Amino acid sequence: MTRLIRTPLTRRLMLGLAAALTGAALAPAAMADAHEPLKVAGIYTVPVEQQWVSRIHKAALAAEERGEIAYEYTENVANTDYPRVMREYAEGGVDLIVGEIFGAEQEAREVAADYPDTAFLMGSSFKEDMGPANLAVFDNYIQDAAYLSGIIAGSMTETNNIGMVGGFPIPEVNRLMHAFMAGVRETAPEASFQVSFIGSWFDPPKAKETAFAMIENGADVMYAERFGVSDAAAERDVLAIGNVIDTQADYPDTVVASAIWHFEPTMDAAIAAVKAGEFTAADYGRYSFMDRGGSSLAPLGTFEGRVPQDAMDLVAEREAAIKAGTFAVEIDDSEPKSQ
Repeated sequence: MTRLIRTPLTRRLMLGLAAALTGAALAPAAMADAHEPLKVAGIYTVPVEQQWVSRIHKAALAAEERGEIAYEYTENVANTDYPRVMREYAEGGVDLIVGEIFGAEQEAREVAADYPDTAFLMGSSFKEDMGPANLAVFDNYIQDAAYLSGIIAGSMTETNNIGMVGGFPIPEVNRLMHAFMAGVRETAPEASFQVSFIGSWFDPPKAKETAFAMIENGADVMYAERFGVSDAAAERDVLAIGNVIDTQADYPDTVVASAIWHFEPTMDAAIAAVKAGEFTAADYGRYSFMDRGGSSLAPLGTFEGRVPQDAMDLVAEREAAIKAGTFAVEIDDSEPKSQ
């Protein structure tokens, strides 16, 4: 999945698009029949097994099982083909289209403007005011859980050397890495970080090789933002921290903790808005926050009782404060560097 990296030129293009679309689709998407399941389509640029997309897919399947929606999806859609698939679903009478347009921002927003009666809920690094009123955006703001996983990682490192492998340095990834690093410093203030991006959203072999290099350079805990990192950690007998999904069962001797994304609050809010005829441009990112049930720290599984108790006490204290609104994890979208 090739996601759009924001540059000054990109931002000017998007601002120009927003201006061009002013007045197009100024009203909410049309109300769906409240007595019929909502027709929902997912469009994904990677397999539904991929960690990020799997969370959207899981939430849609749950809504379908409850009888709220009729769900269909297309996976492995190239960015260049994404607008065509959007149009096909919109022409077919789908009420809500969900997906990720990081690599086709401008084209996707142009399609949405052509179908004002269709609701579009799209993963994006841009905000809702950059296009038509029937296109809402989201991102996985799971910095709360990433921070808590960092507290655990800091308590487990013996070398004070942490390796971090990401896909691309875009806001979605950057904020999680920064939050994780902040958590590490709570229990390992002298820790150093090796940070690298592999330039791909799904290249486990490359992520694995990058992780090997960091381990050779002294890292004894790996932040596995991408698939492949935990495999390297397992082979080199070091620890790993997972991201978005819980892989502890797959790596019982390696993955200590994971920051989990729950897309259900985001999906459910969008479904309710469409059914009520109130869906309009909005930023659904807030539904990924821990206090909305959008993220959590996965159970420790085989590492239960192996993490220092003072670290777990701090995790419990900070988690309670986050949910109560008395502690906020900083959201830093700047590119993290090795330090």
